[in-house]
Amino acid sequence: QACDDFYEALIAAHQGLSTPESHAMNARLVLLLANHIGDQATLQHALQLARGSAVPTADRRTTPAITPVVPTHAVAA
Repeated sequence: QACDDFYEALIAAHQGLSTPESHAMNARLVLLLANHIGDQATLQHALQLARGSAVPTADRRTTPAITPVVPTHAVAA
């Protein structure tokens, strides 16, 4: 499979959605994929990577969070 197939499908799925609808779809997708993966260690590692750090949970309060960015396709033209 081409590496960008899922990304392209994800972008297409957001077409025509408002920003709140886009965020809600992302939240549902995260929960569905987490349920599908099921392995707690894998999910914890993914959370750390998505946050931009691999520091233990107790040390996260001193690690700056990544600022969420609204996808350009979700911005009304």
